[in-house]
Amino acid sequence: MNTDRLASYDLTGPEGDAAIEDGLVGAQWFKSTIPRKRMKELMRRSDRYATRNTAIWFGSLAAAGTAGAVAWATGHKALAVPALAVYGVLYGSASDPRWHEAGHGTFFATKWKNDALYQIASFMNMKDPTVWRWSHARHHTDTLIVGRDAEITVMRPARLARILLNMCGVIEVPLAFKDMVLHAARGASEEEKGFVPESEQAKVQRNAQAWLAIYGLTAASCVTTKSLIPALLIGLPRMYGAYMMYVYGLTQHAGLGENVLDHRLNTRTVKMGRINRFLYLNMNFHIEHHMFPMVPSDKLEDLHEEMKKDCPDPYPSLWAAYKEIVPAILKQLKDPSYFIKRELPEGAAPYHIPIPEADGHATSVGRIRTADDAVA
Repeated sequence: MNTDRLASYDLTGPEGDAAIEDGLVGAQWFKSTIPRKRMKELMRRSDRYATRNTAIWFGSLAAAGTAGAVAWATGHKALAVPALAVYGVLYGSASDPRWHEAGHGTFFATKWKNDALYQIASFMNMKDPTVWRWSHARHHTDTLIVGRDAEITVMRPARLARILLNMCGVIEVPLAFKDMVLHAARGASEEEKGFVPESEQAKVQRNAQAWLAIYGLTAASCVTTKSLIPALLIGLPRMYGAYMMYVYGLTQHAGLGENVLDHRLNTRTVKMGRINRFLYLNMNFHIEHHMFPMVPSDKLEDLHEEMKKDCPDPYPSLWAAYKEIVPAILKQLKDPSYFIKRELPEGAAPYHIPIPEADGHATSVGRIRTADDAVA
């Protein structure tokens, strides 16, 4: 494995400085042209939709968790397993897109409701709400810009064992607890201080201390009751129920272009059924979300209709997406320069990409239409 290549993703390394020098930071990204009036309609948020969606989510969590806990406590563990499996996915996977959209402030129309859901979902997902709010902002401004984007999950070459183990939180959960302990003791790390404003950094320490107290009480409850039920409901679902978060999440960017300035080159949209869209909160329309992140999730399908003239055809299913993703990742193990290039429809606005100059730097933005013209 090319460890030098993996090291280039370090946010404190030279790649971030090179991205700035190459004009990839603070650059203008391609956006489809949508009439102003229509965009204002698409950006309108709804407390009604978000409240109904959240009530169904919390209600399903309560029902599955109660059924699982009662069956477990009464010795019917065979009945508890399917109930807890549902609870785990609702807790460990469905919390992630809710953390994500509440963090954008686009789910509810009312700010405090977004903030409340963001705190709850952040806890369930074990993502520090302050660190990840600013990390995710960087992900949107510098999507897949190497040395700048902290949320590149599938690097080139991919760390396959790490990705597979994280399907059940084997690596990420212990690291999350390690970060909690370090944050509780001394606040944000040096790397995190690179994107978390100084005025926000004190929140990192306070939050970690509160979370450790909650997990401590959960562990104490397990000891007192001589039962795993408290941990099966708080904490452990982030491990046994997180796999769908990765099934969905890997479709977002895996195998696509790095260091480009067009979300059509580094992001994909995948068609999904009703249940998956509920769990994933319509984030399967991911090109649309990245191009216009202030459009709420319930309007992303409508936004897709407005943009599709400029975009590659959406993948018809998760299966179709993975039939492309898996071979691409395997090819990148041997050739890290490889990435998936997708054709635009006839008449679409051409791709926008950086054009490397003779010295290797990309100081201008090129315009191409076909995928064969794309360069990494």
